[in-house]
Order: sequence, then C-alpha cells, then structure tokens
Amino acid sequence: MRTGLLLLLSLAVVSFSSTDSWQSKYLEVNSDGTIRYNADAQGNTIPDFSKVGYRTGNVPIPDVPVVQTISPGPHAEGAIQQAIDALAKKAPGKNGFRGAILLKKGTYPIQNNIKINASGIVLRGEGNDTRLIAEGTGRRALIDVSGTGAIEEIKGTRTAVTAAYVPVGAHALQVAAAAAFKPGDAIILQWQALPKWIEDLKMNQIVERPGTKQWQAAEYDFKFQRTITKIEGNTLFIDNPIVMAIDAPYNTARVYKYRFEGRISQVGVENLSCVSAYTSDTAEDHSWDAVAFNKIENGWVRNVSATYFAYSCVNLGSLSRNISVLNCTSSDLKSIITGGRRYSFGNNGQMNLVMNCTARDGRHDYVTGARVCGPNVFYNCTATRTHADIGPHHRWAMGTLYDNITTDGEINIQDRGNWGSGHGWAGVNQVVWHCTAKKATVQNPWASGKNYCIGLQGQKSTGRLAGRPDGEWEGQNKKGLEPASLYTAQLKARGMVPR
Repeated sequence: MRTGLLLLLSLAVVSFSSTDSWQSKYLEVNSDGTIRYNADAQGNTIPDFSKVGYRTGNVPIPDVPVVQTISPGPHAEGAIQQAIDALAKKAPGKNGFRGAILLKKGTYPIQNNIKINASGIVLRGEGNDTRLIAEGTGRRALIDVSGTGAIEEIKGTRTAVTAAYVPVGAHALQVAAAAAFKPGDAIILQWQALPKWIEDLKMNQIVERPGTKQWQAAEYDFKFQRTITKIEGNTLFIDNPIVMAIDAPYNTARVYKYRFEGRISQVGVENLSCVSAYTSDTAEDHSWDAVAFNKIENGWVRNVSATYFAYSCVNLGSLSRNISVLNCTSSDLKSIITGGRRYSFGNNGQMNLVMNCTARDGRHDYVTGARVCGPNVFYNCTATRTHADIGPHHRWAMGTLYDNITTDGEINIQDRGNWGSGHGWAGVNQVVWHCTAKKATVQNPWASGKNYCIGLQGQKSTGRLAGRPDGEWEGQNKKGLEPASLYTAQLKARGMVPR
C-alpha cells in the first residue's frame, strides 16, 4: 500500500511539473502586466515589438464608409480603376479617408491590374464571393498600391550620435545637437557600416562560387524611420527601439529630419478573393503578387485570399511602414520551385505586422529580404506543404519577431554563406518565440548582435554551415512558456488591447 501511494504521489509530482509555466531569463512579466527586460553586459535586451502595424497598434483599423458600389460586368475593370481615380481627386475627410469602393459579389476579370496611388482609399469586396481574376500574361501585381518619391533629408538638421555604444532595445539617443528637433518630428537614424564590421562578420570571406559577391561596407547604409517622442537636453527619445546596436568601431550614426512628399497613407484592401490565371503548375508568365504595397504608411490588407500566384499573397516593399496584414491566405502557388518564387508573405519594410495568416505550398512563407530595418512582427501564422524555410532570407535583416509560427518545415536564422550571390548572415536580433517547426537553426553572427530561440517545439539543427556560434536557445520542447505570445504581452504592457 505504501509503495503504491508513493508511486501515485511521484506521478502526481511529474504531472504537475510537466504543466508548470515558466518565464524566459531574458524578460519577466510582472503581476501588473508590465515587463522587465534583463540586459546583457552591454545593455542589450530583446526589443519591444509592440508598435508595429497600422497606426502602431494604437487604434483599430476603421470601417470606412462606402462611397461607390460596383457590380460585375464586361467593363468592370475599367469601372474599378475609374472609380479609384475619381475618388483620388476628391479631398479627404478630417479622418484622412476619401471613402471605400465596394465590389459586389461576383467575378471580375482583370486584364492589367488595379492601381491605387492616392491616400485615403479602401478597396473592399464581399468576402470570397468577390473574385478578382488576374487574366492573361505578365508578371505584375493584381492590386498595386504605391505612392511616389523617396525619403529626402531636410537640410540643416543632421547631427551625430555621440554615444560610443547604444544597445539594442534602447529608446534614447545622445546627439551632438538637438536644437533642430522637437517632439513629433519624423527622423531617420542612419547607421553606416565601417570596413571592420564586414571583417569581423567574415562577410569578406564568403566561399566563392560563380556570381558570389563579398559584402561591401558602403552597401550597408541602414535608414531607420522613427518619431521623436521627447527631448531632454541633447538626448532624443524615439517611439520604436534600436534594433541594431550602434557601436563605434563598426559604424557611424547620425540623425536627421526627413520628408517623403509622395508617400501615401490610409489605404486598405479587404474582403477579396484574388486568383491568377495560369497555364501549368510551373507557369511563370502570369500575375506575380495578389497585393503589393510600397511607398505607403498606415495601411492594411485584411481578409484577402490569393490562389495560383507565382510570388506572394502580400508583398511589402522596402518603403512600406506601419502596415497590417491580417487574416490572409496564400495557397497553391504556380511557378518553378526555385529562388525568387513563392514568398507567400514577404516584408522588406519597417514596423509592419503580419498576423493570423496561413500559407500553403510556398517556399519562404514569412520572410524578410536584405537590409530590412525593423522592427517587424509575424504573429500567429501557419505554413503547410512548405518547400523552403521561414525566417530572414539574406544580407542582414534586423529586429524581427516570429511569434507563434507553426510550420511543417523549417525556421532558420543563420549564415547562408554563398547561397544566392552571397547571402551571408541572414539576420540579427531576430526572436523566435513559442514557435513550432520540424526543425530550426538559430545562430549568432560572429559579431554585432544576437538571435533568440525561446520555447521552440521542434528539432534543433546545425544549419547549412557548421561551426557558427550558437544562438540564444532556451526551453526547447518545454511546455508552459509564459507569456505564450511576446507580441501580445508587449501590447498589454503598454496598455493596449491585442486586436
């Protein structure tokens, strides 16, 4: 009897322990919901990723009133574009919107594409019953949303960052002179690589093969877009954190105000089914993206499905920022299965959020490209029937959170070596939080940052190139990670409700 009782008590302890919650050593959630970040010896912490997406997550995406309704018909493509162009000529309301164009249920053949190049316009369908068909040939986006122009430095505002080291996670910058700035100013934090950075990363030693390009310091000129929230003396406080440490031997850093006169904002694409015509499973002369955004801030794509495209459901360009991509689906892509295809949800911009999305039959389903400045978030997304990995793709993406991503393939953050034309280190200050994958590689670069893998459910892999420094691994295959989502915990910590 005593032996049986001890066995039952032992089993009870094991059962209790297996369901115990645990917190990461890198941060702790306090009883009031605030978060304490535990810094390393240089002051670096996991960044706050919560101020991403539409209007930094501070307001819900609005339900913009319909100002024109279009029904299917032989001239529907022209009618849609004419309605957009006419609406673009009207003055926006006080809320910044011109109105929504509603496409009624039915099928809309699109021979060219639909272009939105003015602010305040929403293109809305009635769900999967509103079907846009990209007909014919041509590698184009079915729905192309883009402003014009480029970032322009405002002369007379440039000032140097004076601190020898500014850690990842920081929200303050000491500068030589703050007189030209005020709270609310849009600024560029420019991080320019020095040759020593390339040398210490060993990206001037990539094993050569035809087409391999060694990294050059001049090509690593990062321009982080930020907003000043407060000024104290010559210290500027910024809305989003540093996601690439400023380190005097490796880079120079400066701050200046900027304008972007052609950039558009407040544009939404929602409640649509997008389909590309194709001639075979490996066809490539057909529509590339369902929706492409660039040169835009504070926009969204939600409840959009994309079927049979060659590249993506949503493709966010390098000059897109604060975009929310919500509840979208990419499936059954049609192309050769090789490089430069099937990037189901691609993000090259800053402060963007991809949430509650699904991908099937893609290659790099949730992915960033080269020199992506961050922060960015992929949250609560799934990928099945994958043909390649999830993660930063090449040449140093910075500050991305992969939170609750579930894939039947791989999640990798690694030195990709001479793949492509010399991909090298794919990313830094990347966080894989509570994800599920067949296997994962998470390595730290030789210098200049870390990568984190916390609470992964899956196998640990050595990756393509052995001998690289291991990343910051914690709690592999251990249940009970709290918070279960870093992104939603960080939202709550600043008093916001996850949407």
